[in-house]
Amino acid sequence: MKRAMTVVVLTAAGLIPLWRYEPSSGTTTTTEVAAPTPAPSSTASSSSSPSASAASQVVQGSTVDTSKGAVQVEVTFAGDRISSVRMLQQPNHPQTTAAVPVLIKETLRAQSADIDTVSGATVTSEGYAQSLQAALDAKGS
Repeated sequence: MKRAMTVVVLTAAGLIPLWRYEPSSGTTTTTEVAAPTPAPSSTASSSSSPSASAASQVVQGSTVDTSKGAVQVEVTFAGDRISSVRMLQQPNHPQTTAAVPVLIKETLRAQSADIDTVSGATVTSEGYAQSLQAALDAKGS
């Protein structure tokens, strides 16, 4: 009888986290991290804004539907380098919220979609990498 009672109590204790789990219910937007840029050596270059904007290009990646929600990135290029990444769509989930800055930082470091997944946000990391690769392909890098 003691063994049966112990099994019932431990089973109930194991099920409590499942009962309290809330799956992601939608998407959130706008998480952006920009690469640090060196200060311009002179102010004369800032007056030539048409050439500066011509060198900058913004490309959206495809929307990737994951089991946690949609993931889509927007990549800003300065020449051939990735200067910033912004999440246009991401799952509304605490693990995703914590993972996005890490993914963006890794992207800026690697300058490619060849980045590691973030533990605890594997599904979002894989969707992020797919959307990022689509943006890189669209740019022609």
